Amino acid sequence: MSKTILIVDDSRSIRQMVSFTLKDEGYDVKEAEDGKDALQKFNGTPIHMMITDLHMPKLDGIGLIREVRATSGYKFIPIIMLTTESQEEKKKEGKDAGATGWIVKPFKPEQLIGVVKKVLG
Repeated sequence: MSKTILIVDDSRSIRQMVSFTLKDEGYDVKEAEDGKDALQKFNGTPIHMMITDLHMPKLDGIGLIREVRATSGYKFIPIIMLTTESQEEKKKEGKDAGATGWIVKPFKPEQLIGVVKKVLG
């Protein structure tokens, strides 16, 4: 059984690029356009990892991470922030909320796959 990864980003082009990269490596991919949409995907469906943007409408990445960490059954899944933000203050805020790792956009597909494989094992 392949692992399912949820991609959360308000940019359709980023979702498509990340999705294509992950599917090419054999992962199942679900997509959400913001934090609220993402929370609806956590409905008992197996999700093994989440990759989320920071700045999104309705519910940002930090708020989303806090909600997922408070959800039984998903509180320990790896969560990677994929964002243009690179300030240490934002990284600390993400880590404090429960982010497992941080990738700064723009990114190389091989960098993303390397992180996913490292985190998912």
